[in-house]
Amino acid sequence: MDFMTYIDKGGIIMYILLGLNIVGFTLMFFKLFQYIILDRRRMYLVVDIYNKLHLFDKDKKYMMGEDILREKIATYESGLSTIKIIASISPLFGLLGTVIGVLFAFEAISQQGLGDPTIFSSGISLALITTVGGLVVAIPHYVGYNYLIGMLDKLEVKLTKEMNQVIYKERL
Repeated sequence: MDFMTYIDKGGIIMYILLGLNIVGFTLMFFKLFQYIILDRRRMYLVVDIYNKLHLFDKDKKYMMGEDILREKIATYESGLSTIKIIASISPLFGLLGTVIGVLFAFEAISQQGLGDPTIFSSGISLALITTVGGLVVAIPHYVGYNYLIGMLDKLEVKLTKEMNQVIYKERL
């Protein structure tokens, strides 16, 4: 069976999971490229923060620099919560599909009995396909979210270090 046959057999749950997968991977790739560009251009951000610091009292530069940096980092965190939500709800959609599939299987059994196993096999098939679909969507999003959070944390440490070096050099 090909990919679209599995999607069709999984019904609306699989289409929802497919949509979540497209949104999530788009966000993950966008954030990955955004962080790579930020890492290569981080001195521009440090200079931008440094220029903003001249608006404040020199004794408060360290504290204000940290505040400005936190605000900048917060803007780069946008979208990560969506990836985390996709990683969290995908298994739940898979479980919903499992319950619906088992329900269909039991309805078929109650209406026509156990004489023919093909009667309830479509419900069991739906249950298994949606369970797999939920996990296939959740696992890469969970890994991607954690990777991106780690990447952003490393960038924040580098930016803080470089910003402090610039401020320290100015005070000398």
